Amino acid sequence: MARIKGVDIPNDKHICISLTYIYGIGRSLAKKICKNAKVDPTKKAGDLTQEELIALRDEINNHPTEGDLRREVSMNIKTKMEINSYEGTRHKKGLPVRGQRTNRNARTRKGRGKVVANKKK
Repeated sequence: MARIKGVDIPNDKHICISLTYIYGIGRSLAKKICKNAKVDPTKKAGDLTQEELIALRDEINNHPTEGDLRREVSMNIKTKMEINSYEGTRHKKGLPVRGQRTNRNARTRKGRGKVVANKKK
């Protein structure tokens, strides 16, 4: 198993899929990285040579990934919370930030549904 940016890359998958295990790298960026590093994207990660791994690591270092990106995202959220923007207040309350409805959904952010006692007729 190869390690890139502190993440174990699975050997049995294509390299363009394996790179998506790194935080901040999706499918399209993984394809660009493979193209720039001159590595066949359909090659399995376990079949890569040391030179190809080094080329991939150098190319990945040109993009914000893993710890740097996580830190940047959390700092952006903290800034929004400090200036009391609309998005910041939604983050503080644990509600959806990007305009989703909350009266019948958003259980993932609000927690389990509250049980309401039966009304008398």
